[in-house]
Amino acid sequence: MTKRKRGGWHLALLAFGLLALLASLALVVVMFSMRLHLAAGITLVLLAGAAFVYVHSRFYAWRYVVPGILAVLVFIVLPMGYTLAIAFTNYSSLHLLPFERSTAVLLARTHSSSTGGLDFKLHAAPGGQYRLAFVDEEEKRYVTPPVKLADDGKEQRIQLAESAEDAADDALPLKDVIRLQPALKLVTALLPDGTELKLSSLRRFAASRPQYLMNKDGTMTDDEDGQRLVANMNTGYWEKTVDGKAVPVEPGFRTAVGWQNYQRIFTDHRFFQPFARVFGWTVTFATLNTLFTFGIGVLLAVAMNWDALRFRDTYRLMLFLPYAVPAFISIPVFRGLFNENLGEINLILDQLFGIRPSWFSDATTARAMVLIVNAWLGYPYMMILSMGLIKAIPGELYEASALAGAGPFTNFFRITLPLIARPIAPLLITSFAFNFNNLALIALLTNGAPDYLDTEVPVGSTDLLASYTYRIAFHDSGQNYALACAISSIVFLIVATLAVVNLKLFKVGQEEKR
Repeated sequence: MTKRKRGGWHLALLAFGLLALLASLALVVVMFSMRLHLAAGITLVLLAGAAFVYVHSRFYAWRYVVPGILAVLVFIVLPMGYTLAIAFTNYSSLHLLPFERSTAVLLARTHSSSTGGLDFKLHAAPGGQYRLAFVDEEEKRYVTPPVKLADDGKEQRIQLAESAEDAADDALPLKDVIRLQPALKLVTALLPDGTELKLSSLRRFAASRPQYLMNKDGTMTDDEDGQRLVANMNTGYWEKTVDGKAVPVEPGFRTAVGWQNYQRIFTDHRFFQPFARVFGWTVTFATLNTLFTFGIGVLLAVAMNWDALRFRDTYRLMLFLPYAVPAFISIPVFRGLFNENLGEINLILDQLFGIRPSWFSDATTARAMVLIVNAWLGYPYMMILSMGLIKAIPGELYEASALAGAGPFTNFFRITLPLIARPIAPLLITSFAFNFNNLALIALLTNGAPDYLDTEVPVGSTDLLASYTYRIAFHDSGQNYALACAISSIVFLIVATLAVVNLKLFKVGQEEKR
């Protein structure tokens, strides 16, 4: 490579690095504008550290490590840390807001009286201003002075004056009232007797008062019944006592609950029963699929390495096709093939054996269908790996076995399988971990169905831990994000344990090679 070409590559890399740096700095500015000061500060520190490593000559070797470290921090450590942080809270659809925001929502609530309302009409005034004309049930009229209506978040208190004029002819149409509705909501009209009126509809102002009043001791008082509200940090609600019982007032707020979510998983019967069922099926599913795909893949690999087999390349291509087609295309196709009424598989089984299995309504057949489809999608991967490992086995071993009079089964169980088992073992563990979290298969094929009828928490007989967690987080009526994060952290520990086992297997293999 010439010096000019090298210089061109260096300039291109430099330009790419500058663009990446500018994009990262823009991200930091956006974080600061969104008041995410901690995240922006951490991002800025990481950028400064990365820039120092790439500029300083003493850290030249670290230039190849920094991208990997940053990727681990951003895509593994940060999401897992955020998941763990949520798992120790009560975050759900009932507890979406922080404490301050929940309190502000309650303090902003008003209740209108059934009397004291006035109809109003909006009139244009000089200088881009407006006048409001009111009339009550006794045909008594009130008007405001010209006011500026603006949706700037600032409330206006306007004193009303009695008027004998009827200016209905020049009233603005309803579309202008709708356009100015956000600004009209900020207007408080004061009657001569001091009654406050707030916008209650597009044609009416009504007397209203704050429903909850904040006390000096940090509690609230309900203006309607005089009850005292106390913030319960354990339940995440403002509560009032009615007939000796604590009654929560929505909206709830987020609060730290410690290990309660983990305790609910293992001690609350409503959650432990479906969790135990799903965990058992998940382990069974991952184990059986790993064995099925490995067994089918190895047998096909042995067949494809048979020298006397004609058209081997054609067979290899055809057997590899299930892996080449994306799963999000193959799985819906299988969903149609297994359709209980119109699916081709049931039509064939009905013609040959007179049976029509209930693939989506019976738990056993549904699980069998899931195993069949996933085995079809996964065996090409194992077949390709096994073909490569079999090619690496010395041919002299098979020649010596043939001289000893051994048959194909002896060769397979005494030579082929033992020699490929150890190098493929880490990949089998990886396959087990992948099947353990195979959300796409369940979501696209069965969506967890058929559901159990004896559980309070929605869960299906084909749900894996990943799909069960997804249903708790997004499909359950409570949308319990914190509980879903707790289950996700447990799944993470299981998969992390498998990763450690994987690394141990690699170490064992290296030591034996030495």
